[in-house]
Amino acid sequence: MPKGLAVFKFFPLFAAYFIDLSSLMEIEKLYSLFKQHPHVTTDSRNCARGAIFFAIKGEHFNGNLYAREAIEKGCAYAIVDEAEFADEKEGILLTDNVLATLQKLANHHRRQFDIPVIGITGSNGKTTTKELIATVLKSCYNTLFTEGNLNNHIGVPLTLLQLRGEHKMAVIEMGANHPGEIAGLCAIAEPTHGLITNVGKAHLEGFGSFENVIKTKSELYDFLKSHNGVTFLDSDNPFLSNKAQGLNLCKYGTTNGLFITGRVTKNDPFLTMEWDFSGKTYKIPTQLIGSYNAANVLAAVCVGSFFNVPAKTIVEAIAAYKPVNNRSQFKQTAKNRLIIDAYNANPSSMRAAIENFASMGDTDKIAILGDMLELGSESKEEHRAVVELLKESNISEALLCGNEFSTLADNPYKTFQNIDEMVHFLSGLPIEGKLILIKGSRGIRLERTVDFL
Repeated sequence: MPKGLAVFKFFPLFAAYFIDLSSLMEIEKLYSLFKQHPHVTTDSRNCARGAIFFAIKGEHFNGNLYAREAIEKGCAYAIVDEAEFADEKEGILLTDNVLATLQKLANHHRRQFDIPVIGITGSNGKTTTKELIATVLKSCYNTLFTEGNLNNHIGVPLTLLQLRGEHKMAVIEMGANHPGEIAGLCAIAEPTHGLITNVGKAHLEGFGSFENVIKTKSELYDFLKSHNGVTFLDSDNPFLSNKAQGLNLCKYGTTNGLFITGRVTKNDPFLTMEWDFSGKTYKIPTQLIGSYNAANVLAAVCVGSFFNVPAKTIVEAIAAYKPVNNRSQFKQTAKNRLIIDAYNANPSSMRAAIENFASMGDTDKIAILGDMLELGSESKEEHRAVVELLKESNISEALLCGNEFSTLADNPYKTFQNIDEMVHFLSGLPIEGKLILIKGSRGIRLERTVDFL
């Protein structure tokens, strides 16, 4: 083991990017080990032989407790930040802050690659947009992209550490629920290109206000501006257009004169679009539900076209993409047709889903909605607004689940305190021949209703 590796000096979360250069040699020594063992894990239950285990700590867990177990399972090294667990002879190495060390290592590794790194954030649709963009790019380039929703201060470093010499592109999703988090993720990933899908009232409990949501998401723009990066802009979004002044822009939207101009041509139930490029019009049949996905599709078209993916290839890639994980999924059961969008929910995405549902031609409809979580002091008002929207949209049948919906006054719809109550109700109620929207925050677990529909 190289001498001097046992102790690293780092600052807390996200500060690793700003450490003094005198500690760079320490990271280079760790990096030399990473090059010999280029697999990283933070889960002692999932240890590939020869991997490096990072003993991350959280509110309810302490990875230091599992460092020796990781070594016994075949990890080459374990990185800890509590001295009592360190054992240099066994490859259990001590640092001041495991998370900061992981982030700095990821940033150091990312800097070895002179390739486009596309950062994606937003209140709604960032995972779908990331999936669509990655689907388009990987049709022509070996592309690394965020798996699932590993988009936070741990997931982003883990994704970056998967970069290999064969990769020509990287698509990195960035999530946040507090001010400053996007800036921190940009400091780690150093995107060369970026895209904000939209801004909405999500995670207000952590952000404190909608203005803070806009400011935090715009931290991606701030990084790109200061590093002369390229920003892909949804020109239909006034909040984003206002924040994007002075940036190096590549625009998409529904108005003429943009790099990519597109429109919805059908939405019953699947979204079909047209888009214009270089004097030609192309048609894309998708397997996505909801006109609110139009901007996500255009974003993928824009990024693909910018990187010279042929139009025919873009069409084929997007048409073949099928959403998973309860995101804008369509399911035909023996009794009903389901629109399953139960992965997450906030006021803006809920409104978009309800308005899209109301616009669909079917008359026999039921909306099954769950509480929108993490809205803080605005929660009651936002849930009341959802009920009013249901009434305005002439959706006569709705089943609402969660504490917020249950405690609303003047609510004409049937409510349930929790998912167990709703499932019990549905198990004894035959529902047939309906088009059903299932939408709510993931914590409500509305996906459990699918088996009874």
